[in-house]
This record gives sequence, C-alpha cells and structure tokens, in this order.
Amino acid sequence: MGGGEHIAAALALRCRSGRRRDTLAKMARTRILYVEDNAANLALVRKVLEHGGRYEVVGAPTGEDGLEAACARAPALILLDLDLPGMDGFELARRLRADPRTAHVPLVAISASVMKHEREQALAAGCMRFIEKPFDIAELRAVVEHALLAGPHDGA
Repeated sequence: MGGGEHIAAALALRCRSGRRRDTLAKMARTRILYVEDNAANLALVRKVLEHGGRYEVVGAPTGEDGLEAACARAPALILLDLDLPGMDGFELARRLRADPRTAHVPLVAISASVMKHEREQALAAGCMRFIEKPFDIAELRAVVEHALLAGPHDGA
C-alpha cells in the first residue's frame, strides 16, 4: 500500500465516529452569506441549503453587517434581501461589486418585491439573479448551484 492509500484508510477508520465525520463535512462545505433582517427567512434558507451538508449559511441582519462579513471573509456566494434596515440591498450590491475583495462573488437578490423596476435595479447593481419571496425550494437550490458554477455576472 502506498502512502496515499494509508492516509485514505486512516481517514476512513477515523470517520467511523460521527464526530470526525461531522468535522470533515464542515471543512468541505461551501460558505454562503445571506444578508437578511428577518430571522425566520434566514432560518428557512439555512435549513433548506444546509440540508445535505454541502453548504454553510452565515447570516447578517443588516447591509452594513453583510458588507463587513463579506469583506472579512469572502463567501462563495452572497444572497441578499433588498429591503434591509440602514443600507438597502441595492447599495450593498453596488458596494460589494466595487470592492476588489468581493467583486468576484456572485450575488443573488431574494425579495418579496415583485416590482419590475426593483428587479431591474437589482440586476443593474450587480445581482446575477432575482428570486421572489415566497420562493420555491427547488428553484432556490438550482439558482444557488448555478450561481456557484457561473460566477458573478453570468445571469440566467
């Protein structure tokens, strides 16, 4: 058995305990930031996306908190509400796009607003997609997967 096979076998043995497996799963999860002031909406998106262990959803309740969190440790994807206290989602998107630390991160707006001009504003501010609340769970998952593969400005 070569060196790599020994490591794989050792990891497999160690992963038999749930604790080790959970630690390895957390290490491999893709980090998503959701900027949302409604705790129930954050909890729902977290539950939907974290199910299966592929994603870790981190929340920020305001645009300012979201900007700080994104700049401190850029996530793979940012989901953002448009109607936030303080800095709204449009301004947050513009600032994230303008900052070299976050310009590469795909943005997806999630909003209860169905006004066509707000959808257009979100896309113009740098969001690649717009999902209406209440959202379809399958659509949310599909948009997240597409956004992570496509990059910041490849809308669908």
